Amino acid sequence: MVAVTNGQPRVMTIDSGKALPSGPFELGHRSLQSGLRDWVEQQTRHPLGYIEQLYTFADRDRVGDASRRIISISYLALTREEQSAPAGKATWCDWYDYFPWEDHRHGVPPALHQVIVPRLNAWADAPDNFSMRGERRQRMAIAFGLEGHGWNEELVLQRYELLYEAALVEEAHRGLNNDVRSATGSSMAADHRRILATGIARLRSKIKYRPVVFELMPPLFTLLQLQRTVEALAGRLVHKPNFRRLIEQQELVEEAGETTADTVGRPAKLFRFRHAVLDERAVAGTKLPLSRA
Repeated sequence: MVAVTNGQPRVMTIDSGKALPSGPFELGHRSLQSGLRDWVEQQTRHPLGYIEQLYTFADRDRVGDASRRIISISYLALTREEQSAPAGKATWCDWYDYFPWEDHRHGVPPALHQVIVPRLNAWADAPDNFSMRGERRQRMAIAFGLEGHGWNEELVLQRYELLYEAALVEEAHRGLNNDVRSATGSSMAADHRRILATGIARLRSKIKYRPVVFELMPPLFTLLQLQRTVEALAGRLVHKPNFRRLIEQQELVEEAGETTADTVGRPAKLFRFRHAVLDERAVAGTKLPLSRA
């Protein structure tokens, strides 16, 4: 379950931020989605709005118990944090607490080149096999935007899995020293951080071609609030004039006839999402005109 609050992407968790809401599919559940809604609402006291099936996780060792094979069908849900206070054991967490290397809104995170890349270089150079060393370095370059490759915000899962393979996240190696633990984020139970990475990657891709970002917006919003929400999800800045031009060209929003004084300078116009656009034509989405500076 994802929300964006005060310009920060948030994920609903349980167990003091260590796990995602989950539960077994039971005979009393009419469908997978009804089971999902029941479990999440029981654990978080937060009703689900927009949901879509994400991925089925079935690796044999995914829960750390070789005697059991647990298959999980994951879902991505979008909501707004202020709609309901979470239950006592549920809490909203910043998703960049789990993936600090993914937030490039203020430039490249220092820990990326100070800690993560040197550690990955050591891992890549470790094999005696020349071919394997070359393969590892190529995967690093593509995933982390090195050696002339650009940063691709959608490769969230590939980056996490490389760090896991290199034993640079706690799920792969309990007992990391403090600098590595700080650079590679908070751990989660079992493979929940991998599931979260999959959800972030899906959402970063989807906001480029479907207007799902509006599921995260209040009924009335400014264009700057909309831009900041897109940037929070992408972990990248967008080009402001191009972003507004695309929103206007696609007729995704309409003026609400109101303004807000919660801005510096003159009051900003408030807009609402044009739901009719979904019936009128296929929507190209926000297209994320990313700043490459």
